[in-house]
Amino acid sequence: MPWDFLLATRRQFLSATAGVLGFASATSAEAADTLAERTGGGGSSGAEIRPFHYHASDEDLADLKRRVRATRWPDKETVPDDTQGVQLATVQALARYWAAEHDWRKVEARINALPNFVTNIDSLDIHFIHVRSKHANALPLIVTHGWPGSVIEQLKIIEPLTNPTAHGGTEADAFDVVIPSLPGYGFSARPTAPGWHPVRIAQAWATLMQRLGYKRYVAQGGDWGNAVSEIMALQQPPGLLAISTNMAATVPPDIAMALATGAPPPANLTPDERRAWNQLDFFYKKGLGYANEMGLRPQTLYGIADSPVGLAAWILDHDDASQKLIARVFAGQSSGLTRDDILDNITLYWLTNTAISSARLYWDTRQIPAKGGFFDARGVQIPVAVSAFHDEIYTAPRSWSEKAYPKLLDYSAHPEGTHFAAWEQPMAVTEDLRKAFRSLRTA
Repeated sequence: MPWDFLLATRRQFLSATAGVLGFASATSAEAADTLAERTGGGGSSGAEIRPFHYHASDEDLADLKRRVRATRWPDKETVPDDTQGVQLATVQALARYWAAEHDWRKVEARINALPNFVTNIDSLDIHFIHVRSKHANALPLIVTHGWPGSVIEQLKIIEPLTNPTAHGGTEADAFDVVIPSLPGYGFSARPTAPGWHPVRIAQAWATLMQRLGYKRYVAQGGDWGNAVSEIMALQQPPGLLAISTNMAATVPPDIAMALATGAPPPANLTPDERRAWNQLDFFYKKGLGYANEMGLRPQTLYGIADSPVGLAAWILDHDDASQKLIARVFAGQSSGLTRDDILDNITLYWLTNTAISSARLYWDTRQIPAKGGFFDARGVQIPVAVSAFHDEIYTAPRSWSEKAYPKLLDYSAHPEGTHFAAWEQPMAVTEDLRKAFRSLRTA
C-alpha cells in the first residue's frame, strides 16, 4: 500500500514509519545487479565454507558483570504500570540475576556443540548453523531471525526438526536446518557500508542455500525473518518451494489505508479481523518508538553500546505482549521463556558489540522507496504456511491470510504465544512446519 496519501501529522508519523517497516520487492535483474555492486565489510573472498567456533574472553565477561553492577539507575516510573516503558523493578531484577547468576558459558557450549560455519557472500562474512538430519530425504529449511533476536532464538527447534523420531514425529518429518545470523547480528560480520536490507539479504540466503548444494528447500521466519522469507518468495530463486511465517504480512489495502488515515474500522469486520485491527492500531500508535529511532538515527544509540542494562531495557521494550511476558519471568513466574533464555540473547548482542550494527537494518531498509507497510500483503504467489500466535504484534486472521496468499498451504492458530514463537513455543512451530510442508516432500 503506497503511503504517499497520508495526511497532516498522521501522514508525517506513518510515512516515516513506512520507510522503516515497508520495502520494495526488487525482483528485477537490474535491482539485483545494483545490489551486487555494493560491498559490506569483513571477511575473505571466495565461496569457501569455514568452520566457526566462538569463545568469549574471561575479561569481556568480567567487564560485563562489572558494568551491570555499576549501573546508574533512574528514578522509578511515576505511573503504576508500564505505560512509560519497561518498569524499574523489572530491569533491576534482570540486572541482579545477570550480575550474580547468569552463566554465558552454558549457552556458548550449546552453540559450539552445533555445526557452525562462516562463508563470504557479497563481500560479507555470514555466520550460520547447519545441522543435517540423520534421516534420508530430509527437507532443507532456512530459518531467519529478526530484531531483537538471534540464532539463539531458534536453538530449541533444531533438535525436533532434525531428529523428529525422538520428538513425536516420523522419519518423513525430518529437516536439514540452516540458521544464518543476519548481517550485523551475532556472529556475522558488521557491514562497513550501507545497503544490507531485506532485498539484499534474501539474495544472499539464496546464494547460501545454493552454496550448500540444496536444489529444493523451504524458508521460515518472523519479524525481519518474515520480510526476508517473503522477499525470497517474490524473487523466486531456483529451488525455493514454499515459505512459512509466524508474522504474516496479510493486511488488505483498504484496512491499511484506513489505519494510515485514522479512519474508523470497517463495520463488517469479523471478530478475528477486528482484533487484528485493534492490535495494529495499538502498535502503530504506541509501539513504534524503537523502529522510528533505529530507522532514522541508529548511530545515536551510543548508550546501548556502552551500558549492558541500557541495551537490555531497549531490547525488552520491543512489543507490548513480549515485554509483559518477560516482566512476568523476572517477577518469578513461569511464562514460556526463562531468565537465562532472555539473558543469553542479550549477552550475545553485548559480547559481539552488535547493538548499533543490528539497528542499522532499520535505517538501511528505510532507504528503499517504500511500496507498502511491513504488514501489508505483498502478492506472494508461491505456497505459504501461516502460524498465527495469539499475542503476536498482530494475529493474522485466516480470512486475510487466504486473500494474501492464494496458495495457502496451511493456517494454524495458536491460543498462546508472543512475538518470539520458535523461542517461546518451539514444539508448536515444529508441528506447524511438519504439517505445512508434508505435501511438498513428494512433489
